[in-house]
Amino acid sequence: MLKTQRIGVLPSDSVALVWAAMVDASSLIPAAVIRNLSDKLYEKRKNAALEVEGIVKTMAGSGEHDKITAVINMLITEFTRSSQANHRKGGLIGLAAVTVGLTSEAAQHLEARIDQSNLLVDVDASHHTDAVTGTLLVDPCGLQSANSWWRYDKLIIILIFLLSLNKQQIVPPVLDSFADQDSRVRYYACEALYNIAKVVRGDFIVYFNQIFDALCKLSADSDANVQSAAHLLDRLVKDIVTESDQFSIEEFIPLLRERMNVLNPYVRQFLVGWITVLDSVPDIDMLGFLPDFLDGLFNMLSDSSLEIRQQADSALFEFLQEIKNSPSVDYGRMAEILVQRAAAPDEFTRLTAITWISEFVKLGGDQLIPYFSDILGAILPCISDKEEKIRVVAHETNEELRAIKADPSEGFDIEAILGIARSQLSSEWEATRIEALRWISVLLAKHRNEVIASLGSIFDPLLGALSDASDDVVSLVLEVHACIASDAPHFRQLHVFLVHKFRTEQSLLEKRGALIVRKLCVLLDAEKVYREFSAILEGEADLDFASIMIQALNLILLTSSELAELRALLKQSLMNTAGRDLFLALYSSWCHSPMATISLCLLAQAYQHASSVIQSLVEEDINVKFLVHVDKLIRLLETPIFAYLRLQLLEPGRYPWLLKSLYGLLMLLPQQSAAFKILRTRLRTIPAYNLNGDPAGSGIWKTLSGNPYSQILQHPEDGEKNQDAGNIHTGINFASRLQQFEQMQYQHRSHAKSQLQNVQSLRSISNMQQEVQRHEESRRPSPVPDVGRPPSRSSWR
Repeated sequence: MLKTQRIGVLPSDSVALVWAAMVDASSLIPAAVIRNLSDKLYEKRKNAALEVEGIVKTMAGSGEHDKITAVINMLITEFTRSSQANHRKGGLIGLAAVTVGLTSEAAQHLEARIDQSNLLVDVDASHHTDAVTGTLLVDPCGLQSANSWWRYDKLIIILIFLLSLNKQQIVPPVLDSFADQDSRVRYYACEALYNIAKVVRGDFIVYFNQIFDALCKLSADSDANVQSAAHLLDRLVKDIVTESDQFSIEEFIPLLRERMNVLNPYVRQFLVGWITVLDSVPDIDMLGFLPDFLDGLFNMLSDSSLEIRQQADSALFEFLQEIKNSPSVDYGRMAEILVQRAAAPDEFTRLTAITWISEFVKLGGDQLIPYFSDILGAILPCISDKEEKIRVVAHETNEELRAIKADPSEGFDIEAILGIARSQLSSEWEATRIEALRWISVLLAKHRNEVIASLGSIFDPLLGALSDASDDVVSLVLEVHACIASDAPHFRQLHVFLVHKFRTEQSLLEKRGALIVRKLCVLLDAEKVYREFSAILEGEADLDFASIMIQALNLILLTSSELAELRALLKQSLMNTAGRDLFLALYSSWCHSPMATISLCLLAQAYQHASSVIQSLVEEDINVKFLVHVDKLIRLLETPIFAYLRLQLLEPGRYPWLLKSLYGLLMLLPQQSAAFKILRTRLRTIPAYNLNGDPAGSGIWKTLSGNPYSQILQHPEDGEKNQDAGNIHTGINFASRLQQFEQMQYQHRSHAKSQLQNVQSLRSISNMQQEVQRHEESRRPSPVPDVGRPPSRSSWR
C-alpha cells in the first residue's frame, strides 16, 4: 500500500505541472500523424516527425510547455517503450523532432526539471508503480472523493507518479534504445541522438558518461550501418566535448580505465580516438591521468591490427613528448607499468617500453631511485634481446643507471638490487649474466659494507657461476670474488669454498680449474693464493681429491705465464729466505702427489732431494696414474720453462744430482713409452767433455758412456757439496721433508688398500648372493609334464 504523509503544502507551479502532464496528447497531435509515426515506411515516419516538429515549434512559441511535456510523455510511453519495432523507431524520430522544434528551449526537456525539495513525502519504495497506475485507472483524476484531505493526498500520489515519468524525458529513452534487439532501432537511436545533440550542444554533457558507454558498445555493433551511424554520432560528441567547459575529466577517467583492456579491435580504435582527442584539448590534463590508462595503450601495441598498433604508438609518442616538456610528472606509477611491459612477448611492445624507461631514467633520475631494482630487473633481460634495437637501448639505459649516484638514505635499496643481479646470474643469456656481475662489482666498489652485510644471499650463486660455460662470465665472477676477498677473513673463506666446490664438482676443476686459479693469481697475490690453497689441502681428509687438486695446482704453477714470478722465487729456494719459506709452505701439501713433489724439487733446484724422493718410491706408488704424470713432467722438461735445467746438463760435474734424478725417472719409465724415448734422447745429448776443464769430469763422462749407474750415484761432486751447504744456510731440513713425504705416501697407500678391500668385499658379497640364488634355483622341483597333453611334433622326431 502506497503511504503518503502531508507535511507541507504543494507549490502552485507543481500543481500546474501535474495538470499539464495529464493533458491528452492525442488532442494535440493529429491521429494521422500519430499513425504515420508507427508506419513501417521510413518516409511516412519522417514526414510525421516533421509534422511533430512543427507542432512543437508552435507550442514553444506560445510557451505551452505543459503540452510539450505531454507530447514527450506520449512518445516515450506509447512509442519508445512499445513492443513493436516500428513504434520504437517512430518514437525515436519523434523525440528528435521535438528537440529540433524546441531549438534553444530543448535543454529543459532533456530531463525532469521539477524541484522536489518542496515535496516532503515519505514513499514506500517497496511499492510498485503499478499500484499508482491502477489507482489512476479507477479514478482518472484522483480528485473525485468528497473528502478534501483524500483529494489532496491523491494529488500527491499522482504527482509522484508523473515525476517518475518526467525523470526520463528525451535523452534517457534514446539511450535505452541503443540496447534494442532490432538493429534498425539502434540505428535510428543513433540518428535521433545525433539530431538531439546538434540542437542542445553543451547541455548534452550531463549525459556524457552514459553516451560514452553506449557509443563504446555500438562501435563494436554487429551491424555495419549501426557502426557507421555510431561513428557519425561519436564525431559530433567529440566536437561538443572539446568546446565545452562543463566536461569532467575526473568522472570520465574511471569509465575509460574500465574499458582499456577490452580486446575488440573496434572498441580499441574508439578508445584511442577519444584519448587522442581529449589530449589535444588544452584545458584537459590527460597527462596527469596517464598512469590510469597507460597499460591499456601498451596492451594495444601487440594488437593484430596494424592500424590499431599505429594509433596506439602515435598516442604514446605524443604523451612521451609531453612528459619531456612537463616540469612535474608522476614517474613512479608509470615506471611500474613499463617494467611489466618490458617483458612482454611482443617485440614492438618491449621496444616501446624500454624506450620509455630510457627516457624516464634520463628525465626522472633521482625520482626513480625507489624503483631502481624494478627498472634494473626489466633492463637486464633486454640486454640480451634478439632484437638489436632493444639491445642498444637497454645497454644505454643500463649505463645511465650506473651513472646515477644514489644513497641508501634516499631509498636506494641495495639488497633489492643485489637480489635482481643474483636472479639474473641464472639467465640463459651470457650478456645478461655479465651485466649482472658488473652491477655486483659496482655495488661492491660504492657500497662495500652494505654488500658484505648481504653476502650470504649472493655468495653461493657466485660460486655456482664459476661453472658457467663462458670464460668471460667466469672471469667477472672471479673479479667479484677477488673484490670480496680483499680482506683476510673473506680471503680465507673464498679459498675454503673454492676447495669445497672443486671437491664436490671435480668436472669444474678439470674444465675451469686452470682459469680460476690463474685469474685469482692475477687479481690477488699469486704467492698468497698458493700458500692458502696449500694450507687448506695439507689437512684435506679426502686423499684422492687432495692428490688431484695438488696435481692441478702443480701443473698451473709449471705452465702458467701469470706465475712466472712465483717460479722465479722458487728457483731461489736454496739461496734466500723468501724462496725457502715458499718452498716449505708448498711442500707440505705437495706431498700428496709424488710427481708434484719431484716437480717442485726440480723447480727449486733441490736436485739431491728430488733424487731421494724418487728412490723412496715403492712398488705400490708406481702405477698407471703415476706413469702418466711422469710422462707429463718429461714433456714439460722440454718446454722453455725448464730451459735453465737443460742448460745445467752442460755442467754434469756441478749438477750430478740432476743427472741422477733424470736417470731415476728414466729407469721408472717403460722403454717403449714416448716419454722414455724423449728423456733418453735428451740425456744422450749431454756433451762428452767437461766445459770447466775439471779432470774429475772426465770420469763422469766415462762412467756415463759405460752406463755404470751405480758409479754415478756414488760420485761426489761440487754441486752435491754446495747443496749440502745450502741445507745449513737456508734452514731446510731435507731429511725431515723426506720423512714427511714418506708418511704422506704411506697414508695414500693405506687409503688405496682400504678402498681396494672395500671393493673386493662388495664383490665377494655380490658373488655370494648370486651363488645363493643359483643354489635356491637348483633346488626348486622341475615342472611336472602334462601327460594329458599331446606331444609336440618335435618329440616325434
